[in-house]
Amino acid sequence: MTLKEQLATISLFQSLSPADLERLSSIVVSQRFSRGDIIFSEGEEGRGFYVVMEGRVKIFKASFDGKEQILHLFGPGEPFGEVAVFAGRTFPAYAEAMENSRVLYFPRTAFISLIQKNPLLAMNMLAMLSERLHRFARLIEDLSLKEVPGRVAAYLLYLSDKQGGTSDVVLDIAKGQLASVLGTIPETLSRMLTRMTQEKLIASDGSNKVRIEDRKGLEKLASGEIRLSKSAGQ
Repeated sequence: MTLKEQLATISLFQSLSPADLERLSSIVVSQRFSRGDIIFSEGEEGRGFYVVMEGRVKIFKASFDGKEQILHLFGPGEPFGEVAVFAGRTFPAYAEAMENSRVLYFPRTAFISLIQKNPLLAMNMLAMLSERLHRFARLIEDLSLKEVPGRVAAYLLYLSDKQGGTSDVVLDIAKGQLASVLGTIPETLSRMLTRMTQEKLIASDGSNKVRIEDRKGLEKLASGEIRLSKSAGQ
């Protein structure tokens, strides 16, 4: 598949004409990162943004004592690092390859030049940024307003929707990383999943697969309408 054809598969660019895709392909740089490689660091100048083509990338903040809070997880076709670029600022967090990954890098100056010539591309960016802002606001709400069981329930429902509405959900990251996303610790997450299994909201055998047994009950738990019958801590 040519670079132009690869760009056409990315939702951000799907409405562009072949000529626009050709111009876009002329500024792109393909980069590879091994698992654990830092793609950019907090405070680094935002000279360009990225789109994941293979593998996965996490965006996270790190405290002085080494504690990590995952903010976003991105897979194939998803852009990242674009906010700092278009605001002309430094990156507000770290980006790390979660596995061997290939990304496309779009230099800021060249990309902005293309946007100035193609308003449709600017509209696509605005739509994508609006969706990103909505997702981030929901994360902040979950972390600040919901107890841990509600966060876990909300994430399982999110995964179910993301995976086509299936009841058989595959956890897309390791439980240790998922705990970080949900603002808790692995031991508490395991207790939550065990309690939800006991209350027949889900079925889980400890693997990365979870079956939603009672979607309405899970929705009520996520919204705070109900609580687990026994506290498992925070």
